[in-house]
Amino acid sequence: MAITAAHVARAPRIRLGMVGGGRDAFIGAVHRIAARIDDQYELVAGCFSSNAEKSLASAADLGVPRAYASFAEMAAKEARRKDGIEAVAIVTPNHMHAPVALQFLRRGIHVICDKPLTHTLAEAKRLAKAAEASGVVFALTHNYTGYPMIRQAAEMVASGDLGEIRLVQVEYAQDWLAEETQSKQADWRTDPARSGAGGSTGDIGTHAFNLARFVSGLQVEELAADLQSFVPGRRVDDNGHVLLRFRGGARGMLWCSQVASGNENALRLRVYGTKAGLEWAQENPNQLWITPFGAPRYLLTRGGAGSGPAAARVTRIPPGHPEGYLEGFANIYAEAARAIVARRSGAAVDPAVSFPGLAEGLEGVAFVDACVRSSARNAAWVKLNL
Repeated sequence: MAITAAHVARAPRIRLGMVGGGRDAFIGAVHRIAARIDDQYELVAGCFSSNAEKSLASAADLGVPRAYASFAEMAAKEARRKDGIEAVAIVTPNHMHAPVALQFLRRGIHVICDKPLTHTLAEAKRLAKAAEASGVVFALTHNYTGYPMIRQAAEMVASGDLGEIRLVQVEYAQDWLAEETQSKQADWRTDPARSGAGGSTGDIGTHAFNLARFVSGLQVEELAADLQSFVPGRRVDDNGHVLLRFRGGARGMLWCSQVASGNENALRLRVYGTKAGLEWAQENPNQLWITPFGAPRYLLTRGGAGSGPAAARVTRIPPGHPEGYLEGFANIYAEAARAIVARRSGAAVDPAVSFPGLAEGLEGVAFVDACVRSSARNAAWVKLNL
C-alpha cells in the first residue's frame, strides 16, 4: 500500500539525531525548525560540535536528552539502543558530510544531509555507492525544490505547457562576501579544505544548478565556466559565470556571486520553450509568471487559481500569507519522513513523494568540479564527470 500524508501523521514520530548545528550555527536551527513544523520528528540525540564541551552545552540548550562528544560514538551507541535514532540530520561544514554520513549508513540509519553532498567529487562518488548499498533513505536539503511554485513550474514543463525547452537562465546573487569578513560562516565557506574547491559555486551555485535541473528536467552535458576571486587573498571563487549545454540542444546560463553589491538572496530562474516562458524569484517565492508566446503575461500564485496538484501538495497555508524558506526545508523533511515511514513497514512509497537525494547530490558536486576544471583552462568546454 502507498504511504500518504495521513499515514505519516498517525505514525510514531521519527527519532532524529543531529551532527553539527550547535551554538552559533545558523543552518542547524533551520533544520530543527523544519523537522518540527509537521511534528513528524523528535530530536533525541546529537553531537552538536567537534568540541565535546560545546556539544554537551548545546544539547542542554536544546533540551536534547542524549549528547555525544563524537559522531562516531553517537552512531555506534545509538545503533545499539532499542530506542536509538532512526535518522540523522548532518549540518556540518562540507568536508565532514561524507565521514559523518558513512558512520550512520553502515548502521542502517537514514540520512538527511545539508548540501552540497561532499566537498570533493571522488568523495561524493564513494558516498553515493555506500548509500545505495545500505538501502537507507538519503535526502539532500536543496530546499528551493520544496517551494510550491517551483513544483508548479516543474509540473508545467513536464506537462508540455512551455513546449520544447530552448533556454534556461538561472542566477543566485548575494553581497555578504563583498569584503573580507570575519565570521564563523565566512571562515569555513572560504576555506577550500572545508568548503571544497568551489566557493560561490559550491555554496550557492549548486542551488542554482539544482533548481535549473529540477524545473527544466534537462540533463547538462557540458559547461564552460569563468570563475573569479575578487576579494584579495580569497582562495575560492566568489563569482562565477557558466554557460550550459543541455542534452537535446537546449542552452543555458548560470551566474552565481557573493560579491554582487545590493543583492541579499536573489535566486532567480527563467525557462523558455517554444510555447511559453516562465519566471520565478526566490525573494517573491509565492509568484510564478507565465508568458505564452504571442499572448499577455499572467501570474500564478501559491494556493491561487490555476495552480496544480504538484504545488498544492506542498502548500501549507491559505493564499496571500507569506510562505517560503523554512517551509521549503520542512517540505523536504516531510517528504523524507513519508519515505522513512514506508521503510518501517516495508510498504511502497507514494509515487508523488519527491525530495532531492543521491543523484542530485552527485550532480551538484560534479557541477562544481567541472566549473573549477573549465575555469582553470580559460573557460574551456568540459563534460560533467559522472
